[in-house]
Amino acid sequence: MPANLTPEYKAAEAAFRKARDPRERLEWLREMLRVIPKHKGTDHLQGDIKRRVRELSEELERPRQGGARTGPALMIRPEGAAQIVLIGPPNVGKSSLHARLTGSEAQVAPYPFTTQYPGPGMMPHEDIAFQLVDLPAVSSEHPVPWLASTLQTADAGLLVVDLGDPACVERTEAVQTVLRECRVSLTPRWDPAAELATAAPPGDDDPLAVQLPTLLVANKADCLADADAELGAFLEVTGLRYPALAVSATTGRGLWGIGPWLFSHLGIVRVYTKAPGRAPRQDRPFALRRGQTVEDVAHLVHEDLARTFKYARVWGKSVADGHHVGRQYPLADGDVVELHG
Repeated sequence: MPANLTPEYKAAEAAFRKARDPRERLEWLREMLRVIPKHKGTDHLQGDIKRRVRELSEELERPRQGGARTGPALMIRPEGAAQIVLIGPPNVGKSSLHARLTGSEAQVAPYPFTTQYPGPGMMPHEDIAFQLVDLPAVSSEHPVPWLASTLQTADAGLLVVDLGDPACVERTEAVQTVLRECRVSLTPRWDPAAELATAAPPGDDDPLAVQLPTLLVANKADCLADADAELGAFLEVTGLRYPALAVSATTGRGLWGIGPWLFSHLGIVRVYTKAPGRAPRQDRPFALRRGQTVEDVAHLVHEDLARTFKYARVWGKSVADGHHVGRQYPLADGDVVELHG
């Protein structure tokens, strides 16, 4: 039976897909459940949404039980310019990469399944930072029941492989199989103009499906005689079309190209704000996506301001200094915005 979803439901689903804050996502899930047509054609979808509401509610309330955190968070609140997750089979060096890129104290050990919970850290790039989340190894032998929920807020993924492992092809395929069972797809398509990573592909009515733009990261390149050739052969054998980099967490090879690559392919736009009569703040830009507008900046500054401001003045490379613009003016990297109520 067709679902025949209403415009009201589709609007709530679209808002859920765009939301990044876990509490906001929970509110939109509840709204989806409230307005979804109730008939046999939506029984399965209703069940999925109810399960997701329950899981998200439990995770958000869990740290408050007894007045103290009862364990590590399973959902990581997005911070920085984008949330990037490290995904891969056991013993490929994800935690080593995380520690090297973020300066974190991620637990590193020469045996599999060291990482048990998501571990966030901030990877700096110029005057912004990416939130890099280390995840447990993806393996059918050690399933992680909360993995799909954690990936719901991610903007992109780094699929980490070890080309020196004779079974790297099979293990990479196994990772993709496990993720597909969780309704998570790793995609080679990076389109800054598209919706955020949680948007489902066209024609997919599953609001909980995740399409994650993915960069393949071949770690331990220092252990290979010709890492670039090995990486090319791996891509040819597997047929994978992900963009790929050969790196080494041990020597640092290729690591400092990850930040610029993400900045470019996620279409990040840095916007600086200023108060009337004052110099702009050059130390803490707002990180937007290409195509976002003055109104989006106003929301980031304060929700009340987003409702009441009348116009903005913009300084930038593509506009005359101090030019008056409206709410829907699209911003470019490096623009300075002055909001007027």
